[in-house]
Amino acid sequence: MNDINSNSRRNFLGKIALSSAIGGISGILNPAIGKEAGESKKSMHEAEEWLKKIKGSHRIVYDGAEPYNGFAIIWNWAFYLTNNQTGSEDSDITAISVLRHGAIPFAFDDAIWAKYKLGEVFKVNDNATNAPALRNPYYDPKPGDFPMAQIQGIKGLLDRGAMFCVCDLAMQVYSGQIAGAMNLKMEDVYQEFKDGVLPGIQIVPSGVWALGRAQEHGCGYIFAGG
Repeated sequence: MNDINSNSRRNFLGKIALSSAIGGISGILNPAIGKEAGESKKSMHEAEEWLKKIKGSHRIVYDGAEPYNGFAIIWNWAFYLTNNQTGSEDSDITAISVLRHGAIPFAFDDAIWAKYKLGEVFKVNDNATNAPALRNPYYDPKPGDFPMAQIQGIKGLLDRGAMFCVCDLAMQVYSGQIAGAMNLKMEDVYQEFKDGVLPGIQIVPSGVWALGRAQEHGCGYIFAGG
């Protein structure tokens, strides 16, 4: 399955086209489908409500488009740390990390990582084994997962008021690709992806939708690369 992921973002639209051809993102490309259209509207409404959690004077949104060694999480933590150091309380801070494109596995539980070998698919290694990760290293990290022990994972940051979301469009695209590689039904893999989204992480229609909406709510934009 290691051919599923590509370092070139130009291939993403090609993946969308391929997924639609095998029944992947049908609800997006054909919103007239009854049940899927209803679910899409519900998801949109929930995502809009989720954005109302944005608060405080200091607001930032991180664009997590690729794994990048967890920088979409690291910079979220750094925003809280450095604003605290300059006198701001957590209650006056909101940092949002948008997990989209190749960073979506950081939204999933360990069972999804193990079953679909997401470390191999998305080229994320476990620092303890130097092999493709079979678990999510950044939700509730173990010693050694981050370069510094004091860096908090997604779970700890959520407790501080940070916000994390995952791109539904990318989940549909990659579930279609993985299903094809493993000779599975796309809808089954996609449903498992949705069910495997960890507590506190919001599914949004797309990562670029969330980035745009966050900026409309007063968040500055930062690309979460290295």
